[in-house]
Amino acid sequence: MKHNIHFLPDDVHVTVEDGENLLSAAAAAGVYIHAYCGGDGVCGKCKVTLENGDVESDSAASLKKGEYDKGVRLACKARVVSDITVRIPEMVKADGKALKCAPKTTRAISARSLDSLIGSWSVDPPVGKKFLKIPPPTLEDNISDMQRLMRALKNANPDSLEPSYDHPELIHELPLVLREANWDVTVILLHGKGQKEPDRIIAVEPGDTTDRLYGLAVDIGTTTCGGVLIDLNSGEIVAEGSGYNAQIGYGEDVISRMIYSQRPGGLKGLQGKVIHTINNIIEEVCKKHIISPSDISYIMTAGNTVMAHLMLAINPKFLREAPYVPSVSQFPLTKAAGLGIMAHPSVRMFLYPCISSYVGGDIVAGVHACQMQKSDEISLFIDIGTNGEIVVGNKDWMVCAACSAGPAFEGGGIKFGMRASQGAIENFQIHPETYDPMIVTIGQTKPRGICGSGLISIVAELLDAGVLDPQGKFNRSLNHPRIREGEDRWEYVLAWDRDSMIGEDIVITEVDLDNLIRAKGAMYAGYQTLLESVGLTFSDLDRVILAGNFGSYIDLERAISIGLLPDIDRDRFFYIGNASMLGCQISLTDHKRFRERVAVRTLMTNMELSENPDFMNHYMAALFLPHTDMSLFPSAKK
Repeated sequence: MKHNIHFLPDDVHVTVEDGENLLSAAAAAGVYIHAYCGGDGVCGKCKVTLENGDVESDSAASLKKGEYDKGVRLACKARVVSDITVRIPEMVKADGKALKCAPKTTRAISARSLDSLIGSWSVDPPVGKKFLKIPPPTLEDNISDMQRLMRALKNANPDSLEPSYDHPELIHELPLVLREANWDVTVILLHGKGQKEPDRIIAVEPGDTTDRLYGLAVDIGTTTCGGVLIDLNSGEIVAEGSGYNAQIGYGEDVISRMIYSQRPGGLKGLQGKVIHTINNIIEEVCKKHIISPSDISYIMTAGNTVMAHLMLAINPKFLREAPYVPSVSQFPLTKAAGLGIMAHPSVRMFLYPCISSYVGGDIVAGVHACQMQKSDEISLFIDIGTNGEIVVGNKDWMVCAACSAGPAFEGGGIKFGMRASQGAIENFQIHPETYDPMIVTIGQTKPRGICGSGLISIVAELLDAGVLDPQGKFNRSLNHPRIREGEDRWEYVLAWDRDSMIGEDIVITEVDLDNLIRAKGAMYAGYQTLLESVGLTFSDLDRVILAGNFGSYIDLERAISIGLLPDIDRDRFFYIGNASMLGCQISLTDHKRFRERVAVRTLMTNMELSENPDFMNHYMAALFLPHTDMSLFPSAKK
């Protein structure tokens, strides 16, 4: 259910989901409300007056006597449960004049036409089950057990090719399974790649188990791994799970892990950690849906090139040495149990192919999901992270590259940076006259740090208010207690120690700003270099597709205003979410769509940006907010 909010006196209308926090809704709508405790309800500054409609609120104890009856509420403690009209009180100067704060233009990246990107798919998985009632042998009909099984299967599917089998354990198990099941068994089949390749028998189970056919899609991230359990009979997602990649103990980035892998036992240790993480996810999703891990019949996975090598215990040494060559780019179909993964012993695990050392299967899966290989339109596919990946192209050609943006967007290299978890500042506005903040945190608690989306909001707002100059330096002439000289040069105080969860001032520093500018500069230079390599400019793009969990929280206007994304028609931007996981889900559900991945990999040509002299020129030009060439950012220039 959705509700409409009418903010007065600015006359701003916004639609939100039922139960949405009012302070978060105001921030998303660009409406300023003085609030600096992050939504914890302790500063008492975010008072608003409810003129129409109703909200759920537990703010009565924080208000003065009689205020609640007059419709006053704390925005941070109000949840929207109907259409409402809310009046934001005007802030007044000492001389009685009102302090004006015009609403900002904010814009989330739209998922409005996601169907046009990912299309539809059938429920036709790469594995299937067939229940057979097999006539037992007699003296007159005494062919072998395997022949008897294959004959029954052929009789059940007369139009199919003669099935095959390649599971040695099956030969040992088959006689007992058939007889203990009284010759009523279910065959698990791995479907052939095309009409000329037969199905393969990979397991035989006693009784009728056709109602228990499940697949697991897994995104193997450097930081976080996620899993989606799919009922392959219906195509429905029935459970989801996630967890930190246990390899983090050996290094937070892929370079650290590659270095660790060269130690004695290092490679096996790293493999064991990621397998342990996957097993935890399997255990989580199976408990949620009350099934056994042995009911999982296929596992579809994708990860960057380093993660893929480490999971299969392939030495990644040469991935980080020029000319940066993977040991293998197309990974063999692997028996999951052989790696120690909890699943049926026969289960195959498919790992999406990689393109180069730093453009991996997660990007191939993402491009595959949004069907760039089928489209006439020219798309720019972006996955922003420590190792930002970029793909540009259409059904006729694709060029891809990776650029080391650094960990700023994930909280690394930022004094109070953190991952997007409870207490992270995720949205921020600043009053253009008082320079006081409006802070919204994840979970509406006191702030304890800054996540990537919050960092973009903070920098964009400080720049727009004139607190920052385009070089990322604070305006020393502003006489304000929040703008001061600190340990790491000048800084802006986002939250005082008494208002923060960690008991110390939370600040953003000029060192933080340097790291952000370098990160966004690397990404933007990557787009430019890749486009120029094929004779295109930003104006030639039909679509910009932003992938990754980070993208769901980016305010498009702010990301453009600091030079992270190109300044083009906003309707060309799409957010696809975890594209790697989406690609795995589609392939796991529909084996015809699954086969289309081959076209993606064949089309993609890798470019090493570190070897391209134009990249460094573009990078140096992008070390500015938003850019040294303002003609590239007409909105910011205006």
